[in-house]
Amino acid sequence: MEPNKQIVEHEAPRGASVVIIGGGVTGLSAGWWLAREGVDVLVLEAGLIGWGASGRNGGGCSHHHSPLFLEEQRLWPMMDDLLGYPTEFRPNRIRIALNHEQFQLYRRALTNGAHHGFRSDVLDPRQVRELVPYAGDNVFAGYFYHFGGHANPHRTLQGYAWAMQDHGGRLLQHTTVTGFEKNGDKVAGVQTTRGVFACDHVVIAAGPHTGELAAMLDIDVPLVAARAEMIVTEPLPLMAIGGVDGNGLYGRQTLRGNLAYGGGPHEWIDHRDMRRERAHSTPLQSSIAARVAALFPKVAHARVIRSWAGFIENTPDGRPIIDRAGGVANVTVATLSSVGFGLSPASGRAIRDLVVDGACRFADLSTLSLSRFVQLEPEWKEMQGWLPLPAGLI
Repeated sequence: MEPNKQIVEHEAPRGASVVIIGGGVTGLSAGWWLAREGVDVLVLEAGLIGWGASGRNGGGCSHHHSPLFLEEQRLWPMMDDLLGYPTEFRPNRIRIALNHEQFQLYRRALTNGAHHGFRSDVLDPRQVRELVPYAGDNVFAGYFYHFGGHANPHRTLQGYAWAMQDHGGRLLQHTTVTGFEKNGDKVAGVQTTRGVFACDHVVIAAGPHTGELAAMLDIDVPLVAARAEMIVTEPLPLMAIGGVDGNGLYGRQTLRGNLAYGGGPHEWIDHRDMRRERAHSTPLQSSIAARVAALFPKVAHARVIRSWAGFIENTPDGRPIIDRAGGVANVTVATLSSVGFGLSPASGRAIRDLVVDGACRFADLSTLSLSRFVQLEPEWKEMQGWLPLPAGLI
């Protein structure tokens, strides 16, 4: 890695073959996959790259429920070499169950992994404590998944941006999209606070803002936004396996020794609030800290030194959308429904395939299509209780 390397912004020409809206891991990964094949690509980001959840997540790299799972698992061990920059990827994951209900829930990863040929070990309490020195006598059981792993979201995000630029891709931060210019059934230009950028294809990968941007093109992308929070402890001695979670948490131990963990319940957010304020931590961090202390009782004394929050998006069924948008010939929509980081190597490649080839070459994306929501109930948010709290409440 080049320690003093910076994100370079050149005043972009007034267009690109592919304009990507959103400088999170999904948009930057797609930009990198396109640029490495010589496609003229421009990424537009309203704030700074990773300003949303891409820079504020647990760094997990295992989504066994996704059609992109096999490609995700194939790519992560290669990403440092492919990008030319470190991601701090570490393989494998241990999940600790503190009761029978958690044990049954976490078995889904074992079942889905086995379906794809991946091995998992069921651990008794003694084995959990041998592998995870911070675990305590409250362990019910655990799983050792010989797949998945974790990486550093910040380093990975920078790696995508630098690698994209190394291949000729361009990035403009602090550039808010305000609308689109159309020519027949195609988008001809993207209107922004820095002018209009002509394009042959548009990728909308703007996290929680994807729905409102798509609506400008009369494309219905059902989304609701939520606040996701994480806490970070002071550095602790490194465990041999840093990818340990459970008790309703996701996260990892960083290479500096910090425990970085998050996990619901979510606070649902009105889209208008995201425009007015930066995501901030709430008293939920106390719940997260209590669950981390229960997961690792032998280091329950560790001090929480910082916390952070980011806005994430959720589709009605909790699954991503990666699809060419019907009705507009040259638009691809990608919203990862709060699991974007781990899937980013594979989702970026899938977006590249949709843009260049018209279809994904390595996975069946039919379950991620927009068409599955055609008959969605208009009051789906109310039916699921995904509504913002009244003003003044947290």
